[in-house]
Amino acid sequence: MTSTSGMDAPRASGKGPLVGILWMVATGLCFVGVTALVKTLHGRVPAAESAFLRYLMGLVFLIPVWRQLAAVRLTPRQWQLFTLRGALHALGVLLWFFAMSRLPLAEVTAMGYLTPVGVTILAVVVLRERLAFRRILAICAALGGAMLILRPGFRELDPGHFAMLGTAVFYSGSYLTAKILSDELSAAVIVAMLSVLVTIALAPFAYVQWVHPSLGDLGILFGVACCATAGHYTMTLAFAAAPVTVTQPVTFLQLVWSVLLGLAFFAEPIDPWVIAGGCVILASVSFITWREARLKRRITPPSPATKV
Repeated sequence: MTSTSGMDAPRASGKGPLVGILWMVATGLCFVGVTALVKTLHGRVPAAESAFLRYLMGLVFLIPVWRQLAAVRLTPRQWQLFTLRGALHALGVLLWFFAMSRLPLAEVTAMGYLTPVGVTILAVVVLRERLAFRRILAICAALGGAMLILRPGFRELDPGHFAMLGTAVFYSGSYLTAKILSDELSAAVIVAMLSVLVTIALAPFAYVQWVHPSLGDLGILFGVACCATAGHYTMTLAFAAAPVTVTQPVTFLQLVWSVLLGLAFFAEPIDPWVIAGGCVILASVSFITWREARLKRRITPPSPATKV
């Protein structure tokens, strides 16, 4: 996803590393709130329906840009890219909600750090990006971190693990498509089109598995939409205040909070392998981001930019 919540990047109230770090801390809390709220559904609402309702209710936050969206005249090529992105992102969202219904919070958070790595790999294939040896080593390290989390052969893997791997792949394709479109259209239009098209794409899946949600569950899903929107908004404030190389490592706190929330509210035991794997992946992503900043290129997204 792009790093705005449906509006052009806002002006930060202040600039500097500390301000950027504080805004990124707030961003992490918002996105951990998203995962925790989804977890409280306990599978009462099917994954496809949950994802659909989250995006449907999130459309209310796009009201400020509806006029701008209606005035846009897209070329056939742009329609194709938007349609491709909507399909990729919808599949990623479906898999993420499914994984959330089966995996501990910490595992979902740790594996979510893989998406920026996927973007870097896809950029080589799609955009003909060249990877220096050090960035190749960082990617290998990130994949090694994923193996620490999954530990194939040492434990039985859950379908949720494969769903999270699929989420990383589909989100990577979605972000890279947005990267191409960002050279031609405003961030507000890109985010608004994503929200509309993902809602449409999820509707048939939700219809097949539809159950009547309670008012409480609808409230939870609206809370998910609110937290996700707030998270993308505070993220833009963080990026406006400080370089991404400063704010990226702060996303480690999301893993800390996920572990603590999982332990306190969902009786999920602490898994040191998951924490270690998440740290390795995030360190690798931070290194790749730092190298791209040194080279004055921006391909790899900051970790929060690819959240649901």
